[in-house]
Amino acid sequence: MAHQHQGGGLKATSINGVKMYSVSGQRSVATWLPPKKMRALRKDPNYLQRVDVIQDLRFETATTKIKPTPDGEYLVASGIYPPQVKVYELKELSLKFERHLISEIIDFQVLSDDYSKMAFLCADRSVCLHAKYGSHYSLRIPRMGRDIAYDCWSCDLLCAATSPDIYRINLEQGRFLSSLSSRSPAINVVSRSKIHGLVASGGEDGAVECFDLRAKSSVGRINAVTVNDDIDQEVTALEFDEDGGFFMCVGSSAGKVLIYDLRSSRPFREKDHMFGSPILNIKWHKTLNSERPKLITTDRHIVRIWDPETGEGMTSIEPTGGNINDVCAFEGTGLMLLALDSSQIPSHFIPALGPAPKWCSYLENLTEELEEGAQTTIYDDFKFLTKEDLERLNLTNLIGTPCLRAYMHGFFINYKLYKKAQAIVDPFAYDAYILQRTKEKLDLQQAQRITIKRKLPKVNRELAARILENEGTEEVEVKDDEGDKKNKKKKKGLDSGLMKDERFAAMFENEEFQIDESSQEYLSLHPIASQKQSSLVEEHFEPVMEEDEDQSLSDSGLSASDQSSEDELGENRRDRGNNKSRAPSRLFEVKDERHAEAFWNRTSLAEEDALPLGERVASPREKTKFASFW
Repeated sequence: MAHQHQGGGLKATSINGVKMYSVSGQRSVATWLPPKKMRALRKDPNYLQRVDVIQDLRFETATTKIKPTPDGEYLVASGIYPPQVKVYELKELSLKFERHLISEIIDFQVLSDDYSKMAFLCADRSVCLHAKYGSHYSLRIPRMGRDIAYDCWSCDLLCAATSPDIYRINLEQGRFLSSLSSRSPAINVVSRSKIHGLVASGGEDGAVECFDLRAKSSVGRINAVTVNDDIDQEVTALEFDEDGGFFMCVGSSAGKVLIYDLRSSRPFREKDHMFGSPILNIKWHKTLNSERPKLITTDRHIVRIWDPETGEGMTSIEPTGGNINDVCAFEGTGLMLLALDSSQIPSHFIPALGPAPKWCSYLENLTEELEEGAQTTIYDDFKFLTKEDLERLNLTNLIGTPCLRAYMHGFFINYKLYKKAQAIVDPFAYDAYILQRTKEKLDLQQAQRITIKRKLPKVNRELAARILENEGTEEVEVKDDEGDKKNKKKKKGLDSGLMKDERFAAMFENEEFQIDESSQEYLSLHPIASQKQSSLVEEHFEPVMEEDEDQSLSDSGLSASDQSSEDELGENRRDRGNNKSRAPSRLFEVKDERHAEAFWNRTSLAEEDALPLGERVASPREKTKFASFW
């Protein structure tokens, strides 16, 4: 299981306990974008949180090969379409120049310490030699080229092709030399050891043959990938150990990696990538973090980093942007770049493999900050659901299928499938979300306004609150004499100035002016019963209906509660002229003596009835009743 967490432009993944940081913020912006859209990117969080290891590290369609120069100051990458090569200056973290070629680049070799001399093997059987100023010379080889290597001791450029011969081009003399003949029908890959100078070739028949350039002849040949009676396997990758030079790593077309000791014809270690895809690249990687070098083997789907002595895997990289064409590992560091069948060139930093290069040492600080304040999540593309959530979404039939991944007390489901199921169950969830977001924005705007806080007086607080609430003006529509036009007049309402007026100030200061809404005088002036009185009537009394009245209510389509409301408002409606007929009187019956006493004292029993039975029995009222009963 890969645990992931994200912060800034980095995404951290833990595989086998080894942390790997993927640069996820590489987002290129087209140069032809209008200035308005360029300015709009300042509000895009994904664009602001990007981390560019190297600026403009991309190609239009795909990247074929990527290699650093021997001095570690420059990075050379080839890609399509159109066929081109780009050279990046690492200390400036930017593109230095780019050059276009006529044909697609199959492979290339850096012939000097920097980018000043390079050789490109192209798909039209040509070998293009470039100097610092640009293209220097171009020549053609007899057969289609597949791989290229350079022998710095003799200045020979070695080209493997669809033939048994390895073509030798001497760059010092400027001519072809006699080829190295192999017994294989065709050669896929050629490699040279920097320690002892042996040249090894891997053929279509699964054989590896070594040549000594001093004798210009073969010195040994073995069936490297057919040791287990595997047929129809080819050698697709080959690399010598740069530490002692005694080990040779061979990759097959079946996705297997075999390590040979040059003193033995049998491999002492074998590793299967389990994808069945040809091995494309093999690198012996030495860092300060480990005494023994690690092996980085690559096929079209995955990059595996493992220990050649024990065969134990350290970690792996499985990109999602496209198939892998090549991998670039900076010597002595934990940074790797992948050439994919996509426009972007992703970067991966593994601190356990080695430190960050000097030219991008800021990666160390970013990873430390990410470790301190990151929130870990599992499976960014999945949603965790419990069994109750599955029942709510009607997805219980998916239990046991590949659509659900059981984990702890629930399941992981693909996030897109979860959103579809949620949309079916609750089709109006988006509308509710929009209303909620609108309400939140309005509340935020209202909270940001400058408001005047007014302190209510101690006397007649409710009246003062109503005055402040209705403060302002009310618009009243009035027709003119002809009745055609409508004019709007403003009716001035009560405002807070009333409380400051000397004539009425004592009303909000002197307690003798406190309004008693339960008094007979107040109720006579306000025919509509107050909410408090109405609630007491509903709480302590029950309406009494006779048979005739029941029938009249059913005929009129009114319920008992509606009729009760009509009776309470009948007087007020008569005064307004809306109701010309007098509503019949209603009879109410008190529930019991306890409610009658509470209504006489104008108190409510709602809070007392809500108490538990033990507390109600312990109350003074119940104790008195209990004592009187006995």
